[in-house]
Amino acid sequence: MNEKRIIKAITYLSILVFAGAIVGWHLHSPRRDFEVLAPGADNRPEGLARNADDVKIGEFFMRYNEESSTRTGQWNSFRGENSTNIVTTPEKLNIGDSDFPVIWTVETGEGHASPVIYNGKVYFLDYDEKLSSDALRCFSLETGLELWRRWYRVPIKRNHGFSRTIPAIGDDYIVTIGPNGHVMCCDPNTGDLKWTVDMQKQYKSEIPFWYTGQCPLVDNHTLILAPAGDEVLLTALDCSTGEVLWTTPNTVNYKMSHSSVMKMKLNGKATYVYAGVGGICGISADQADAGKLLWDVNKWQPSVIAPSPVQVSRNQFFMVAGYGTGGAMIQVSQSGGTWTANVLDAYKPNAGIASEQQTPVFYNNMLICVMPKDGGALRNKLVCYSPNDLHTPLWSSAAEDRFRLGPYLIINDKLFALKDDGELYVYEIQKQALNLLKKQRIMDGVDAWGPMAYADGMLILRDAHSVKCIKIS
Repeated sequence: MNEKRIIKAITYLSILVFAGAIVGWHLHSPRRDFEVLAPGADNRPEGLARNADDVKIGEFFMRYNEESSTRTGQWNSFRGENSTNIVTTPEKLNIGDSDFPVIWTVETGEGHASPVIYNGKVYFLDYDEKLSSDALRCFSLETGLELWRRWYRVPIKRNHGFSRTIPAIGDDYIVTIGPNGHVMCCDPNTGDLKWTVDMQKQYKSEIPFWYTGQCPLVDNHTLILAPAGDEVLLTALDCSTGEVLWTTPNTVNYKMSHSSVMKMKLNGKATYVYAGVGGICGISADQADAGKLLWDVNKWQPSVIAPSPVQVSRNQFFMVAGYGTGGAMIQVSQSGGTWTANVLDAYKPNAGIASEQQTPVFYNNMLICVMPKDGGALRNKLVCYSPNDLHTPLWSSAAEDRFRLGPYLIINDKLFALKDDGELYVYEIQKQALNLLKKQRIMDGVDAWGPMAYADGMLILRDAHSVKCIKIS
C-alpha cells in the first residue's frame, strides 16, 4: 500500500511541476525591450533574395584578375562572324596522331550556353544555382583564368539545365539574353553595365518551356531581338544606349521560339528571317523601310523549333525542326512591290534531311547536319544532302558514329563534330564521302550540346557542366 501511495504522489507532483512550467513559459517574457524595426533597418545586404518580378538585371559585379592579350582572333556571335559556322583561317590545323592538348577547363552551372571569343578573352553566360543567378563570365583565352563576372539574381528551376544562349560582342558592347529573357549589355573590357531590357515586362513575351534559346543578333551596331510579345514581333536597339530604333508590330501573332533571327539577302532584299511559334516571317533590314513585315508563311509551323533558318540560294532558305516535324524548303518571291513566301517541299524526318536542335551548315552547296532520333535508319548520324534533293543523302557517317544532339562546325575544309558524350571527331569532307581523320575523347561528358567556338588556334567545347579549351593549330 505504501508503495502505491508513493507512486501516486510522485505522479501527481510531476503533473503539477510540468503544468506549472508550461503555464510559466507562456506567461513569462524573457525580454521586455523589443523594438519594431522598419524594413531595411537590420542592415541585411541587398539582393540576397529575388522573385521573378523583382529582378535587377546586372546589379552585381566582381573583378578577380587583370590580364592583357595581343591576340586578335574573334568568334563574335552565334555561328561565328557570318552566322555560317564555317571558319577559314591561315593557321595550320594540327591534325596528326597525337591528341589535341587541353589548355584549360572551367566548371559551370548546368546548361548549354556557349562562348564568344574576342581579342584574347572568352565570354559566356552561366547560371549559379547556389546564388540563383545569371552570370556573364569573362576569362583569359590563353590561361582560362577568370577575369570578371557581372551577375544578377533570378530564381528559376532546372529544366535540362539553365542557360542556353550565346552572346554577341563588339569593341564596345557584349549583349546576353538570360533564360527568362533578361537582356544585358555590358562593356566587354571593363564589365561596366550599359543598359538592360526585361522582355517579359517590356514586351509581354512568353518565354518558351525550355527557356530562352534565341541568341542576340547585332547588325551594324544594332541589336535585333524577337520578343514576339503581345504587340511587338521584332525590335531594333542601339548597342551603345539601348534606345529603340524601330519595332515590328506582331500582326501575325507569333510566340517566341528557341530559334534565332538570321539576316539574309533574299531576291536582293536585306531581310531578317525569324521562325517563331506560329510561322516564319521576313522583316526588312534595309535602312529605308527597316522593321517592315515583308512576308510570312504559316503552312510549316512546328510547335517546338530550335534550329535557325539557313539560306541556300538567292531566294530560298531551308528549315528543320524536331519532335516529328522534319524539314522544309521555302522560296521568297517579289512582284510589283508585293513579297510572298511559299513552302516548296516539306516532309517528315524519316523522309529527308532533318535536325532537332543544331542548325545545319551550308557548305559548298551541301547541307550538313546530324539527323534526329526519329530520322529512320540515319538517326543521330552526320549526313550530307544537296539542297536540290532533300530526300537522298550524298553521304553519312559510319554506323557506329552517332552524335545525337552534339554540335559541329567547319574549319579550313575540316568538319569538327562532337558527340554529346564529349568525344570529338574530325573529318575530311568530300562530295560523295566523309573521311575520318581523327577522334579524341575530350571529356566524359553529359549533354555536350553547346555549339563550339574557334579563334586563334583554340577550339572551345562544352558539356552540361564544364567548358574546355583545346589547341588545334
